[in-house]
Formats: sequence, structure tokens, C-alpha cells
Amino acid sequence: MADGKGKEARRRRVAGMTGALVDLRSDTVTQPTPEMRRAMADADVGDDVYGEDPTVNALQEAFAERVGKEAALFVPSGTMANQIAIRLLAGPGSTVIAGARQHVVIYENGAAGRNAGVQFHTVADDDGSLDPADVAWVVAAVDHHYPRPGLICVENSHMPADGAPWELDRLEQVVAAGAGIPVHLDGARLFNAETATGTSAADYAAPVTTLMCCLSKGLAAPVGSLLAGSVDLMEAARDERQRLGGGMRQAGVLAAAGLVALRTMVERLAQDHDRARRLAEAVADRWPESGCDPSAIRTNIVTWRHPDTDQVVGHLRSEGVLAGTIAPSVLRLVTHVDVDDAGVERAMKAIASCP
Repeated sequence: MADGKGKEARRRRVAGMTGALVDLRSDTVTQPTPEMRRAMADADVGDDVYGEDPTVNALQEAFAERVGKEAALFVPSGTMANQIAIRLLAGPGSTVIAGARQHVVIYENGAAGRNAGVQFHTVADDDGSLDPADVAWVVAAVDHHYPRPGLICVENSHMPADGAPWELDRLEQVVAAGAGIPVHLDGARLFNAETATGTSAADYAAPVTTLMCCLSKGLAAPVGSLLAGSVDLMEAARDERQRLGGGMRQAGVLAAAGLVALRTMVERLAQDHDRARRLAEAVADRWPESGCDPSAIRTNIVTWRHPDTDQVVGHLRSEGVLAGTIAPSVLRLVTHVDVDDAGVERAMKAIASCP
């Protein structure tokens, strides 16, 4: 098989467009588009550690403008962006107020304690947002010998809550409740939230100190995330990136795909949201007791409870559908650009036939 045809066949096998598997484990499994691959091949590059990569600089400037911040920094991953923000904004020995199910609390392998010397004060985030009253309580508790909070972290969209997007007024209330405490927005899927609510990324960014966004999830770039904030903070963030091993030298070959992602992949996210609701309907029909509410699915993530996740994952795989888990007894499906309507139909049939 010719090399080009072989690559496309592998892409389809993994993505589940017409091949063997419909991969709904995560939107991180997306493949770069042909336009991204061409941009990567043709990218003008330099040494980004010296600040001399023109394509990286263009991506940082484009993202900062898109979210209304002074500056941005390209980093290898969303986890690194979150960890840099914590190191910048929360001093050692302080607490970070965050939702109990947020990525920065659960899915970063305890990084904040190791990298920044902080501990989390977690609050309820069942619906994906934080209650401003809970934040105000933690602030007031300092007068009663509780550790002083140095940072508030929010996640938008909130993955474990079926990708729930924040309402802007709720975010503004949480920021106000913090009484001047810096706020970092983990916007790994920020543009899913923008698409679902009509609230622009810049409006979401306006009340917070820093925010990050992943290019390698729904936007389908192969690698990379961006952290944005003030010029001074991003200059300090560059130092923290170096300390964490994130200097990537001629990174323009990756940034080029990110520029294409920002330009071409946001508007189509609504398709992923529609497909996720169809999957949620299949889950709710098959397991009415699972807690899956199709009307609550606003972005590209569907979660539900089942006592035997291994059985469900195994059955779906036997039908050519890949699913994942995010906690004991909790399953997840995530739609993305590489799963089309035919793939969703196949997944729905596999769900309906699950014993």
C-alpha cells in the first residue's frame, strides 16, 4: 500500500469514520487535518526558547487577541499550563480553591502538591460550577485559623459534569466571592463552552487572571496548549515553563497546526455537541437508571453510571466502539471531528445491544 494511502487507512481505523473502530474514549485521539499537516510541513521556525520562532509567536498573539488578554504562552500540554498558573499565582503553603472533580484536582497525578507546595480546598461542583457562597466561606475561614487561599481554579467546560459550560454571571460571582484572590480558568475545552453558550472566549477570560486552552482536544491539533494573561505574568510563565522542561525549541512545526485549529475548527464544534446528545439518548434509553440526562448534554461529553464498567467497555469494543471510564462505576463517551454520523449510529446500536 502506498504511504499516503496507508496513513489514511490508519487514520480511519483509529477514528472510526469508515473503519474498524469508533473511538469515543476522548477528543484527544483526534488526528491533525490535511491542512494542519501542510502547515506543519511549511512552517517557518526558529528557537522558541529564545523567543525567535515566528510561528509560535504568531500563535501566541492570535490566541491572546482571541481571548482578550495581553499575552499568551505556548506549552506542550494543558496540565503544564495549569501547573504553571498554580506556581505563578499560589504561594507555597497556600490553598487552592477548586471543585472536587476538576481536572487539576483529580487527573494531574498530584502535580500541584509536588510542583507548587500547595494543597486543595475542594468544594462541591456537581453541576460543573462552584457556589460563590462556598468560595466566600473558604475566604472567611482564614480568620478561624484555616490556611490562606492563594488561588481559585475553575474548569470550563467541566468534563465530569458531562462537559457542562459555565454561565458567565456565575463565573463573575465566583470571582467576586474570592475578594481579590487570583482566578485561573482551566479552559481545556473553552471553545466548546463558547459554542454551547454563545459567550465568547474573551468574555469568559475577562474576569479571570489567567486561562488556558488545549488545542489538541476538540480543535484537533496534534500537540499543545496555550496559557494567557498579562505580559508580566506570561514573562514569568516562560521561566516556569523552562523549570518544568517545557522549552520546545523549533516548536513552530506544532504551532502551525494550532493556528489552523483556531481558524478552522471552532465553528464545527456544534456538530460534536449534536452527536453527543444523540449518544446520550441511546444511553438513557438503554440504562434509564444511569443518571444520564440527554437534555443536560450541551457540549461533547456524555457520562453515566453502571455497576460493571468493564462489561460495558468490553461489549462496546466487541462491536467496534471504544469507550472510557473516568471514575469507579462511571463511563464516558466523547465526540470529536473524527467520529461522523455513521460512527455515532454504530455506537448507538452497540449501546442498545449491550447486555
